[in-house]
Amino acid sequence: MSAADAVTDSLQNLRAQFVSVREGKPADYIPQLALADPDAFGLALVSMDGHRYSAGEAEVPFTLQSVSKPFVYALALSLLGLDEVGRWVGAEPSGEAFNAISLEPGTGRPANAMVNAGAIVTTALILDAPDEPAFDRILHCLGRFAGRELDVDDEVFSSESVTGDRNRALAYLIRSTGTMPVDPVLAVDRYFRQCAIRVNAVDLATMAATLAYGGVNPVTGERVVSAEVAAQVLAVMATCGMYDGSGEWLLRVGLPAKSGVSGGLIAVGPARFGLATYSPPLDTTGSSVRGHAALEALSRRYGLHLMLNPALPGSTVTLVTTADDLPSAPSAAHERVLHEQVGVVVAQGSIDFTAAERVLYALDESGPDGGSVVLDLHDVTSVDSVALAMLHTGLARLAADGRRAAVVDPKDLLGPPDLVRERTGQDLPRYATRESAVEGCARALAGEG
Repeated sequence: MSAADAVTDSLQNLRAQFVSVREGKPADYIPQLALADPDAFGLALVSMDGHRYSAGEAEVPFTLQSVSKPFVYALALSLLGLDEVGRWVGAEPSGEAFNAISLEPGTGRPANAMVNAGAIVTTALILDAPDEPAFDRILHCLGRFAGRELDVDDEVFSSESVTGDRNRALAYLIRSTGTMPVDPVLAVDRYFRQCAIRVNAVDLATMAATLAYGGVNPVTGERVVSAEVAAQVLAVMATCGMYDGSGEWLLRVGLPAKSGVSGGLIAVGPARFGLATYSPPLDTTGSSVRGHAALEALSRRYGLHLMLNPALPGSTVTLVTTADDLPSAPSAAHERVLHEQVGVVVAQGSIDFTAAERVLYALDESGPDGGSVVLDLHDVTSVDSVALAMLHTGLARLAADGRRAAVVDPKDLLGPPDLVRERTGQDLPRYATRESAVEGCARALAGEG
């Protein structure tokens, strides 16, 4: 049990809220996808610090399908640049379904890289390299986004190939306009393979978090694409990622997103987190019914809409250490106990959902297992209601795990003692300075208070 499990609790609560939804049905025009368990429902979140949280069937494998499109688009932009990719594929919302004939009058360019027509062309722009075939380049790149090697579900690939005549027709139609850079048969084959790449919801959340982190995978630390490319991909996801429902999605959820007909759905909070859900039953636009509902509720509950809170986060946690590492010992009490048994976490600025996750994780990381911890809120300017509930839950979990906690809270940001006692199940000692809080913990460990 840990303080940061409060984030997992949020995901589990969302799952419990929407797991009983029975609207929609799995995609059946690709026979292999129709075999998916309609009751499966997983959620995952990856923070900018590489912390991973999940609930439900978050590690059940499924195929990327259209969720592959932003990441292959990112690869094309990295290899060719925006101007060259823009010669072949546009960046305007189509206002039509994912498999519509969305071609620009006069040029034949597909409307954008998120609809099938544009995705097929984008895949065709990835050419063989001297040491690596085109599809291997795609598979390797998507694996770097996920932070692990990925593979192809051959049964799903075969199922798509057998039933993919509409996509082949789109490819030939595009070729007739002069905007297909390779043979249509080859382009569609590669496209089917990319759609059949196998992942799970935690992988997807990591991929989304890599875009959120400006192209750096927060789990592996590897730069996958440039910050400029990540921003360009997010812009197209925001306006086109949910097809003819993109405007409504951006209005209500306010996060760049991409759906897939296998039931995967990603959403990106730039500089904050990557989110993913998996649930096979789809609505009429081809998006996961439960995933859509859960992410909309999450955005509304935690104030995640981009236009509501556009500021980039600062450094929330400025210090994670032990009492031994502080510049000066506050009292002789430190000579009578093991100093390293008192962890210290110093926070600053305004604390919201994203910042609270950082603080909770830091509390878990501070000091040894079972040791006391001091949370210094002296330099925190405000704590919103969502973050306050998360901090209370996290502190309660620490207490349940047998760890003493004390806070430096001169502004009473955690609320009055009665509220803290109700929510955490403990009388949380409060101090005016970090030194006095560490001394109080040291005395408690020594059995003096």
